[in-house]
Amino acid sequence: MRFMVIVKATAESEASIMPSEELMAAMGRYNEELLKAGVLLAGEGLQPSSKGARVMFSGSQRSVRHGPFVEPQELIAGFWIFQVESLDKCIEWVKRCPNPMPSDSEIEIRQIFEVEDFGDAFSPELREQEERIRAQLSSDN
Repeated sequence: MRFMVIVKATAESEASIMPSEELMAAMGRYNEELLKAGVLLAGEGLQPSSKGARVMFSGSQRSVRHGPFVEPQELIAGFWIFQVESLDKCIEWVKRCPNPMPSDSEIEIRQIFEVEDFGDAFSPELREQEERIRAQLSSDN
């Protein structure tokens, strides 16, 4: 099972307050532990929402809203992609994580859809297309 492990933003991360050297070292050790265990597939920190944008969809219309966005706790400051046997295993790994922020913080865990989750709606043609896209992504990395 794959999970997106979402580090929620805080007022500090939205203000571009960078983590301390000590926190960066602790996170580096944690990431190495994840990698050695075969759990880590990807992981990145994100710039504050002031450097981002949102595209809203309404029928065929598109509109753009540039950041910053309010309510930091509703924003994402970073993420990992873990591959583990279960939600419980993912929770165990997240509980071992150093607090990613200087103040209180929150990490959300969401399971990633797999092809099998879509059932018959995911036709053989769509499966073939998905396989081509994934193969191309793998060869590009």
